[in-house]
Amino acid sequence: MEVNDEQVEKMVKEWFTKMTRAEWLRLQKNPYHQIEFVVTMHFLEKYMPKQGLVLDAGGGPGRYTIELALRGYDIVLLDLVPGMLKLAKRKIKGAGVLGKVKQFVPSSVEDLSMFANETFDAVLCLGGALCHLIKARQRANAASELVRVSKRGAPIFVSVISRLGVLETLLIRLPNEMQYAKHHWQVGNHIPSKYGEDFTAAHWFLPEELRDLFKKQDVEILEMAGLEGLSSHHSRETNRLHKDQEKWKMWMEILLKTCTHPSVVGTSEHFLLVGRRPRSYSQKV
Repeated sequence: MEVNDEQVEKMVKEWFTKMTRAEWLRLQKNPYHQIEFVVTMHFLEKYMPKQGLVLDAGGGPGRYTIELALRGYDIVLLDLVPGMLKLAKRKIKGAGVLGKVKQFVPSSVEDLSMFANETFDAVLCLGGALCHLIKARQRANAASELVRVSKRGAPIFVSVISRLGVLETLLIRLPNEMQYAKHHWQVGNHIPSKYGEDFTAAHWFLPEELRDLFKKQDVEILEMAGLEGLSSHHSRETNRLHKDQEKWKMWMEILLKTCTHPSVVGTSEHFLLVGRRPRSYSQKV
């Protein structure tokens, strides 16, 4: 199915407008889904500066914005979907940190033109926002923009949906769609057959693909991590283990120790890249 940039953007907006509340609940709805949040926060805590202005690009309903605002950071929350920003503002106000969020910006992660060079002390693009740019040119533009607006030496955090993880999902949950496996592996793009059907337009990443995307911007790659780690695709078993808190603690320690192993990164449902903007920088697209 051939679609242009405007059609893809419409698909993405329609889907996430419909899924606004579900996206707010996604990272907290059960222990399995909480792992993505916990592992991401582990790396944010490891690499974030002690204070500063943070861009949460594609931040949706604001889970990470709230968490960082509670820790004293000033935040700019940007998202393509107005409904996401509306919900985020309500949740942020309810958390008592509205004063820490300096702007709510309706825009794509591909267009950060409202921000000057070297504006932010840290830049986040989490939860797969980069995945909804179907064309390689768009993803390159977004990577360039995320780096451009970060200060020299600032950390950059990007998480995406894994291409290998999608293939595992086909095997486990969607075997009736196995005829699309070759396409998902070779092309890595998903375009729904009609608006509002199944998932929205998306590009699935390989770890080396995401790494190369930011290496081309001279970003220093600090770490990559599988966000569901060894629990990936084992939601039932993971949720059952959570009932025994002693065993759960042991398992989370193992997850955090193993999530950066290359064999774990690529096979997780989502994986994270942690990079650092170079001290000297020449914009590349």
